[in-house]
Order: sequence, then structure tokens, then C-alpha cells
Amino acid sequence: MSSSTRILILGVLLDGPLHGYEVRRRLELWGADNWANVAFGSIYHGLAKMADEGLLEVVEGGRGGKTVYAITDAGRQDFHSRLFGYWWEIKPIVDPFQVALTFMDRLDRPQLLDAMRGRAEQLELSLKMLERALGAKQAYGAPRHIDENLRLQSAQLRAQLDWLREAMGRVESGDLP
Repeated sequence: MSSSTRILILGVLLDGPLHGYEVRRRLELWGADNWANVAFGSIYHGLAKMADEGLLEVVEGGRGGKTVYAITDAGRQDFHSRLFGYWWEIKPIVDPFQVALTFMDRLDRPQLLDAMRGRAEQLELSLKMLERALGAKQAYGAPRHIDENLRLQSAQLRAQLDWLREAMGRVESGDLP
């Protein structure tokens, strides 16, 4: 389980005890799979693991297959420690596209421009989907500030699209690769 998934689970449980399905639903509502790389299948394993570590406690065991978890004081401490660490720590964003970009010189100009145009179209579609999603999650109970993740993701995609358009011009003029 990633440390992002860990902090998300702990953070969701700050609002009170929930069973795994409720944790998953809340994270799905927030779109955490898009901006935090959450594998929803790992939530149930993560809940059990954190209970074993003393970060969570089982407050209702397995009734109808639904184990209800609550956060412990140790879990609250772990959450706050990780939360503050995330605010102050800058980590590189690992994107496989940058690996492809490293080898752009291995494609001939028509292939490269084709790939760049295709990526630009995908970025434009993603931006439209994000714009539609802004505010919509609130209708289903997500807090307003969850939209900030979408705004950040949108800004990152827009920056990549702007860069891509400039780079396409450099490829077309023969300045790249």
C-alpha cells in the first residue's frame, strides 16, 4: 500500500468509524484514483494492515462481511506526521511520457508530429473532463476543497499542453530533435 493510500484512509477515518466499502466510496467520490494513484482494491488490505499496526481498531467485526474501523490515537499521530511532511516535501512527478520524450530523436519527424498531435488531443479531452468534474462532486457530498486537486491536475495538464504546442512548432521548423 502506498503512503498516499495510507494517509487517505487515515484521513477519511478522522470523520468517524467506517467499513471498507464506505472508505472506498468516499475516495472514489473524491476522484483519488486520478490524483493519488489509489488502487481501490488495496483499501481492504490496507485497513487490515493498519489495524495490525495499531493505527486503526476494529469497532464492529465482520457483521455481514463488513468490518468497521476507527482511527486510534497512534493513527491520528501517523496521519498528522505524514500530512505535514507532504506539505513541506517536494518530490519529482514521475511520468512515463518524459521517458518517451528522452527518445524523441528515435522517431522520424512525421511519426513524432503524429504522436505529439495525438497527445495534444488526449490532453485537451482530459482538460474538458476535468472542467466538467469541477463542482460536480459537491452534489454527491464531497467537500469543496476536493476540487483543488482537480484544479491542480488541470493546471499541470494545461502546462504540458502549452509546452507540447511550442515543442511541435520547434519540430516542424527543424529545431527539434
